[in-house]
Parts: sequence; C-alpha cells; structure tokens
Amino acid sequence: MVNTVVAGLDGSAESRAAAEWAAREAKLRDLPLTLVHVREPEPVPDPIAQAPLLAAETLQHWSERIPREAAEGLRLRHPGVDVTVEHMSGRPGEVLTRAAKDAALLVLGSRGLSGIGGFLVGSVGQLVVAHAEQPVVLVRAGEQAADEHRADPVGIPSAATPFRPVVLGLDTENPHDTVIEFAFDAASRRGTALRVVNGWNPPPYYAYAIPADPELGPELRTNQVTALTEVLKPWQVRFPDVDVTEVCRWGSPAHHLVDASREASLVVVGRRIRRSPVGTHIGPVTHAVLHHSAAPVAVIAHP
Repeated sequence: MVNTVVAGLDGSAESRAAAEWAAREAKLRDLPLTLVHVREPEPVPDPIAQAPLLAAETLQHWSERIPREAAEGLRLRHPGVDVTVEHMSGRPGEVLTRAAKDAALLVLGSRGLSGIGGFLVGSVGQLVVAHAEQPVVLVRAGEQAADEHRADPVGIPSAATPFRPVVLGLDTENPHDTVIEFAFDAASRRGTALRVVNGWNPPPYYAYAIPADPELGPELRTNQVTALTEVLKPWQVRFPDVDVTEVCRWGSPAHHLVDASREASLVVVGRRIRRSPVGTHIGPVTHAVLHHSAAPVAVIAHP
C-alpha cells in the first residue's frame, strides 16, 4: 500500500466519517484510498455485535458488505478517487499499524470530541497512534466536509468556501522538520493559512524572579517569539504561498491548541518515537489535544 491513504473501517459512525475525510485527503494528494476492514474472531464490531447469534456465513456477509458498500458510496461522492478494500484478520490496532506502514497516512475515527464525554480515542486508536511511524489522523464521528471550511457570507456552513486555517503545535526547544513540513504542506494543499501555536511556561526558578523584576516576563516572551520566528523562517521561504500567523502565549500548550482547534480545518501535533513494545506513549500535550480537539488531529511521529 505504498503511496496511498489508508482508512480503518469497521462500520461505526466514526469510521465512516474517517473514510470520508480520507477520501477528501486522497483527492487533495492525488493518491488512491485503501479501506482496511479488520475481522476479529471475537468480539465483533457494531452493527454485528447487536445480533445475539450469527452463523459464520452471516458474519462473513456483514464483514464483506460493510466495506463494499462504503467503497461504492465513496466512489460516487468522490469521483476520481481510486478506492479499494483490504480484508484482514487479527487485532485491529496491530493490523492497522502494519497495514499503513508504507502509506502516506492512516486515518481512523474517534468517538466524538467533547470536553464532557471523557476519553474520546478508543484503545485501538491510542495503540495505533502510539506505535505507528507514519502520520495518523483522528476524525470525530459526525465530521462533515463543511466543518473544515469557513461559513459562507450569511453564516451557513459550506464546503465551497475557503478552508479554515491549519493549526500547528510547535515546541521551539524541540522542533522537528517532519512535523513542520506536514503542517505547511497541509496548508498549501488546502490553499489556506497556517496558524502556529507555541504555548510556554518559564522554568520553575523564574517564578520567584518575575515578581521582583517586572521586565523579566516581557523579556522571556520576546525571546520565545524570536525563537519561534527563527524556526519558521526557512519554511516560509520554502512555502511562500502559505500565510503564517505566529501565536506565542504563556500557559498550557494543550489548552491553547484546543482553543485554536475550534476555528481550524486540521490540527497538527508531534509524537516522539519510542521503541518500547508496550504501553501507549503519546505525550501529555498530544494526548490532551486528541481527546479535546474540535477538529481532526494529525499526529506526526518523529525521532
């Protein structure tokens, strides 16, 4: 599946939204789309799980029908996108991570994004995000194409208007080219602006110095703004078509990113690759954004 967009599909509302987003992204990238349906021995996913007793033939029928009908619908709604289906067996998290090893990106559904609903990314999504070394995009259930675009002049949602900005969470102390390039490229393909958000807190020992020296706080902020500008300067030369807005604020990076996500078409964050075979090491900022973002989230793995 080299040079393809891969979407995990199990028939749930969130996976259907992910497949739709993946089809739109495949069109932007001029790439084919592969729907991966993973068959588990047990338990089986909805809507199969709603049936108390099913023969093996019925299970096979549902597992083949769901992705086949989804692919047919995607071909109708997204003409020009080459859509294929792959049937695989095993544990979804492990299978999806392997299936997308050489893909441009993997798209999965989340359970809906709301600060009230608790954890929003299921165990499969967390496992894949923590172990995949290619970009993974999480899409909420109910996500529509119009949600990624600005409202029309009278305030009605429309997919025919310009895209909302792409938002990039950037740590100036540990910037990584892979994450920055993905965000600039996403903004360029969408013909929209890039909003780079840098949330920062001074080292603990500055907490005592700032009250005694009122000029120290503004000086620290100036240093952060300068560092952010320097990191972005070569990328603005490389992507001259992308209008960049720099947002450098004191406070929680996750809080600022979640706030910015409300007006974003896509939020891009990084995740450091860890070789541990166990656990879901995502990082606190990325973890918080995944669970509370109002827009699709792209997690970009980096060394």
